[in-house]
Amino acid sequence: MTSVTLRTIIGVLFRENPVKLFKYIGPSSCRGLCTIVEPVTQSETEIQVKDFIPKITRIQGPYFQDSATFSEFLTDTFGRHHTYLRISLTEKCNLRCQYCMPEEGVDLTPKDKLLTSEEILKLSTVFVKEGITKIRLTGGEPLVRKDIVEIVAGLSSLRSHGLKTIAMTTNGITLGRKLPELKDAGLNALNISLDTLIPPKFELIARRKGWDKVMQGIEKALELGYDPVKVNCVVMRGTNEEEICDFVQFTKDKKIDVRFIEYMPFDGNRWNFKKMVPYKEMLDAIKLRWPDLEELMNDTNDTAKAFKVPGYMGQVGFITSMSEHFCGTCNRLRLTADGNLKVCLHGNAEVSLRDLIRNDVDDAELLTIIGAAVKRKKKQHAGMESLSKMKNRPMILIDGYIDEVINQFNYLRVDLPESNIFVISSDSLPNLGIYITSEQLRLLSSHVLYGTHRHASKVSIYHLWKGPNCRLSPIRLFHGGHIFLRKELEQDHDIKVSNEKVDSLKKSGSRSEYEGRNENNSNLTLTHVDVTGRMTMVDVGSKPETDRTAVASAIITLGFEAFQLVKENKIKKGDVLSVAQLAGIMAAKRTSELIPLCHNIHLTKIDVNLNLVDETKSIRITSLVKSSGKTGVEMEAITAVTIAAVTVYDMCKAVTREMVISDIRLIEKTGGQRGDYFAEK
Repeated sequence: MTSVTLRTIIGVLFRENPVKLFKYIGPSSCRGLCTIVEPVTQSETEIQVKDFIPKITRIQGPYFQDSATFSEFLTDTFGRHHTYLRISLTEKCNLRCQYCMPEEGVDLTPKDKLLTSEEILKLSTVFVKEGITKIRLTGGEPLVRKDIVEIVAGLSSLRSHGLKTIAMTTNGITLGRKLPELKDAGLNALNISLDTLIPPKFELIARRKGWDKVMQGIEKALELGYDPVKVNCVVMRGTNEEEICDFVQFTKDKKIDVRFIEYMPFDGNRWNFKKMVPYKEMLDAIKLRWPDLEELMNDTNDTAKAFKVPGYMGQVGFITSMSEHFCGTCNRLRLTADGNLKVCLHGNAEVSLRDLIRNDVDDAELLTIIGAAVKRKKKQHAGMESLSKMKNRPMILIDGYIDEVINQFNYLRVDLPESNIFVISSDSLPNLGIYITSEQLRLLSSHVLYGTHRHASKVSIYHLWKGPNCRLSPIRLFHGGHIFLRKELEQDHDIKVSNEKVDSLKKSGSRSEYEGRNENNSNLTLTHVDVTGRMTMVDVGSKPETDRTAVASAIITLGFEAFQLVKENKIKKGDVLSVAQLAGIMAAKRTSELIPLCHNIHLTKIDVNLNLVDETKSIRITSLVKSSGKTGVEMEAITAVTIAAVTVYDMCKAVTREMVISDIRLIEKTGGQRGDYFAEK
């Protein structure tokens, strides 16, 4: 039987089904992927292909697409062609803007793990040859990089391959001095960040001085003929929203495109809903002063909604990532300073390209990996509630996250739930584990069960290895579904079990996130039933207090007549939406009186919202409940939307009894030992 290296297996798998292969790429916060205990030699990673994978089909053919058709590698499953690449050149910045960087700063990635100028140009060449026509250089602050002019000049040489635009986003602090050289090198588009026209406030927002230098940079850009000069302004309630009209006035005599950006959630910027100013609110404020404000036509992939005051030289626009996403026309990819491909700004999945090119992967294989990541791009990012809780980089690092690869590179970790079936995974928590070598994995391969279970997310085998001719990146080897091994194999194949960890886990009362989630698990239990089968209330006295949140939703379909009466507030019983909202809030507070085994919880926040959906003549009800305590608030959130829906029914039943209450469900919950939960879209 022919023996091949793990590298060969991976290459074949990528070509066979890159979409499935990348289906379970985990978040960037879980990039320390496996626990390993001793070094490995190249020979130890050789595995029998026949024993390891049920079936492999090698696909032959060209990797680069005919230039007459757009690259399949840069086209996602929703038909979006990606022609725009944003490259972060550095994580460093000479400002400390509140919305971008945590006050305490961030841990920077070591220099040797950042992309070099040669690596940036190599990756750019691959992307441009596949159809990228616009590259934007970002940071951090790109101008702090000493080789910035050389990078721009190198990118300019790619124009013969189809690159049209080389752009840069900068805070402008050193722009006035460096821009002439950059323009000569080929920089032909410019965005300058400026969040206030008041110098003292600039120092408050940026935590540094420099307003005069930014203004000088803007003037220099106008002088050198940049048309327009785009000015990015992040609008924050209580900080600079009163300056919106001043920024519009700023466009009167200058060819400036002011782009108002809705405040967005990233780790460390203390994001909250109250600070975000929706674009319609900004637009209304402008129209009060300029009622004749004109809306301009936008290109298909424009991120900004453009407007212009008649007679003004410049214009304004709104980037509405939060209130009205533009995901359907998104053509952007991001390359972080440490070489990770990020297909969505608000997503947390990343694929390392740096490690691949440093191990001399050819362009064909590199494109296959890029294509797999692009194919995994979702139709749209999550809403505001979800985004505010998702783990993501601080904005300063979107465009370096430090790899947390543990120890050396030999062993695969297998997490062990308390059941007769356990899941091969690297990101189950807590760190309860057994360890198997590559050879043991080969021996066990005949006992691997292939199947899927929608509740067990991010389930797969990882392998890391090192050597002079091997790459150092995590690869998921199986793509046919989730993978399970029978627990009794532990005795058959001398797999070491960390009994100390098992015992401590049992004593603490915590459970693996996969415990009891497989349909065939014989140890499934209900927490509110004791060993005799009688109901019991769970004792949460020993649990630690943590912050808990839950979001739930429900829909009530009214029919045409009742919907119109509610919409026009003509129901005889009164304001349906307000009364139902109040009923939902009251219900959340009384949940323990309505649901027998629920604990009485001190709630810190209850939000209930009712939104009319004209297309279906229905009302969508959502609730957000927060608490700091020892048990979750899912029931409070679900009870809130349920009672709100019933209240709507009660107030409208004189008009029709054909109303239908449906889709009562938990959307998300955070906090607690079981981990966070987000419902599938």
